[in-house]
Amino acid sequence: FAVVASEVRALAQRSGTAAKEIKELIGANLQKVEQGTEVATRAGEQMGRIVEQVRSVDTMISEISSASAEQAVGIRQVGEAVSQLDQMTQQNAALVEQSSAAAGSLEQQAAALAQIVSTFKMHPEHGASQPGGPRAATAQAMAPRQAQPSRPPRLSPARAQPQVKDEEWAAF
Repeated sequence: FAVVASEVRALAQRSGTAAKEIKELIGANLQKVEQGTEVATRAGEQMGRIVEQVRSVDTMISEISSASAEQAVGIRQVGEAVSQLDQMTQQNAALVEQSSAAAGSLEQQAAALAQIVSTFKMHPEHGASQPGGPRAATAQAMAPRQAQPSRPPRLSPARAQPQVKDEEWAAF
C-alpha cells in the first residue's frame, strides 16, 4: 500500500506541477490574445485612417480632374481667340495692302488731275493759279478763302477763239 501511496503522491505532485504549467501557459496565452487584440484594434484604427486618407486623395484627384477639364476648356477658348486674332490680323493686313494700293492710285490720279488742271489758264483777277505748278494751286485750293461776290469769269483773248483741243471743253 505504501508503494501505491507514494505513486499517488508522485502523480499528485506531477498533476499539480502540470496544472501550474497549464495555468502559466493559459496566462501567457491570455496575454498574447490581449496583445493580439490590441494590435488588431490598432491595425483597424490605422486601416480606418488609411481609408479616410484614400477618400481624401480620391476627392483631391476628382478636384484636379475637374480643374484640368476647366483648364482644357480655357485653353481651347484661348486657342480660338488667338485664331480669331490671327484672322483679324490677316484681314487688317489685307485692308492695309488695299489701302496702300488705293493711296498709290489716288496719288497717281491726283498727279494726273493736277497736270490736267494746270493746263487751264484763268485771268489773274479771277483766282487763276499762280506760277509754281500744281502744288501751289493745291496749296491755294486748300487754304481758306473769303467769300467774294460771284462774277462770271472773263475769258482771255486766247480763249475766245476755241481751238481744237478746247472744243471738247466748250460743251462742258
